[in-house]
Amino acid sequence: MPDDETQTSTLKSGPAARTSHELHAQRLPIAGGNPAPWLLRLIAVGLVLAALNLRPAITSLGALLEEVREGLHMSGSVAGVLTSVPPLCFAVFGVMAPRLARRFGAGAVVCAGMAAIAAGLVIRPYIGSTAGFLAASALALMGIAVSNILMPVIVKRWFPDRVGTMTGLYSMALALGTALAAAVTVPVTGALGGDWQAGLLVWAVPAALAVLPWIVLVRDRTPAPGLPAPTPAASGPSVSGRAAPEAPTPRITRSRTAWGLACFFGLQATAAYITMGWMPQIFRDAGVSAGTAGLLLAVTMAMGVPLAFVIPRVASRLKQQGPIVVVLGLCGLIGYGGLYLAPAAGAWAWALLLGVANCAFPLALTMIGMRARSGAGVVRLSAFAQSTGYLISIPGPLLVGVLYQHSGGWGLPIALMAGLMVPQMVAGILAGRDRTIEDEC
Repeated sequence: MPDDETQTSTLKSGPAARTSHELHAQRLPIAGGNPAPWLLRLIAVGLVLAALNLRPAITSLGALLEEVREGLHMSGSVAGVLTSVPPLCFAVFGVMAPRLARRFGAGAVVCAGMAAIAAGLVIRPYIGSTAGFLAASALALMGIAVSNILMPVIVKRWFPDRVGTMTGLYSMALALGTALAAAVTVPVTGALGGDWQAGLLVWAVPAALAVLPWIVLVRDRTPAPGLPAPTPAASGPSVSGRAAPEAPTPRITRSRTAWGLACFFGLQATAAYITMGWMPQIFRDAGVSAGTAGLLLAVTMAMGVPLAFVIPRVASRLKQQGPIVVVLGLCGLIGYGGLYLAPAAGAWAWALLLGVANCAFPLALTMIGMRARSGAGVVRLSAFAQSTGYLISIPGPLLVGVLYQHSGGWGLPIALMAGLMVPQMVAGILAGRDRTIEDEC
């Protein structure tokens, strides 16, 4: 997100003057600055439907990874590339979302994002080649990336007095969609005659449905708080007509806390995408049935539904979040140890523990909000921590695939997963100290 662009307003006089908000009110049912109740209900439905579609493209593939590998004749290394595509797309396309939203409007970009998800999920099962499968997956993940970034923008724009409630609602829907795809993809595939292509295709249907509520916002250009409006100049005019000076902003790269958060975010993302991409295969290779392996992944993902509410509340009441980081890390270490020693015998316990460990994601988001004093600082820190973090997470799933193929088992990959929990805890403790990036810059 560009740092030198600020929201502007144009002062006009006379009866013919039209502000951007008045023009916006002509296109959408807004009277006196208040949207119509039915419009808010429609946007709330759109948020829930969009959130439900932000992970099934990933977890449905994890549940059928073995069938996809056999159908497309993928090696373990290529499958590792496939599981690395989500963080790569999130890093590359996620940073484009604010710029696209300024140009076309956040609602229009989310609408296009849902359409991209649906198109990618329709194309990829039947494209017939590994390269095509990767490209179609990238199309769907591009839609996920931009939509994921803009969900908070939509909430701030339309529900400024209910940010916490609406954030919790779409976070719960996101976790539910993640778990649902993991749980039902294998049974649905079996009901469709065991055709993995049809099993993946069904997830295009909810994505297509999610497009519909956003059509009404395609022409919305009103900026949300924290998202600058498009302007021809770098900074807005003041009352006198001269450009208003911008407030000084910190240089994020000079902050140890920012780097700690970026590393913590990247390492937790590494663990999450390894889990979504490879955990069902670990259980299946240990003798667990495909359906049960999908349910185990669903349990892991479903832990994010209640804990996404609990962990941020607890973390916000503590000056330092290091203790929570350590607890989550220890759960991860125990879970990976169990996967190594008795993957089938204690499968449900390991799934629960790894589900707790994966809740480092809401903790990272909470710490981003606590480690900066100003709204501008939070935006800068969020962009830096997430974009850098997703870049850090790219090699992990790929390396797991390479180790799995060349070692012939899961010993080395699981050791790698467990080993990464240690630097994750170190980075989290550093990021969780009671200080802000403004203090360090």
